[in-house]
Amino acid sequence: MKTSANTPNRTPGNPSAAEALTFNVTGLLAEPAGSIRNVSVSGPPLDLGTDLRQSLGVEGDLRLTRTNRGLLVHGRLHTAIKQTCSRCLREIELPVDVELNEEALPSIDFTSGDPVETTDEPDALRLTDHHELELEGEVRDAVVLAEPMAALCRDDCPGLCVFCGRELGSGRHDHPEEEMDPRLESLRRFVDRPAAN
Repeated sequence: MKTSANTPNRTPGNPSAAEALTFNVTGLLAEPAGSIRNVSVSGPPLDLGTDLRQSLGVEGDLRLTRTNRGLLVHGRLHTAIKQTCSRCLREIELPVDVELNEEALPSIDFTSGDPVETTDEPDALRLTDHHELELEGEVRDAVVLAEPMAALCRDDCPGLCVFCGRELGSGRHDHPEEEMDPRLESLRRFVDRPAAN
């Protein structure tokens, strides 16, 4: 088994997220099955649309292993997404770890240059016609799926005061009785009623 040293995947200047997650694997495809290439990833945030934003770029390490069919891609990438706490409405940053365990198959036969039949495995991750591994789509999907239904700044976040809207976690505060919404008066009487023995 042949292992190459870590190879940073950085484009001179400011690479786009797509460039940072695209790897030319021509050399690895020319090596025998079992050959390994370790790749370091460092790129800017992905374009996740208008509803979700990353607060950090994508960083991590990948291990590309040559097989008799193509490549096995294993690795862990790290990033963070911007969210709003669903209880106190504070802006928060949630870390996201992306685990990649994929098999990438060629779309062009490496030796002949002829297109490979892809109908048997239409959903397989495919290398490009130029023998490049593009992982932007897989990483984007994993980050989007990591978005929680209701983000919390912490598990025991008390939320906001129903009277003044102040964050309850910022300390104790009292409100005079007259500040209560008159529509809730009957509920207060119910809560204040002594329990029956």
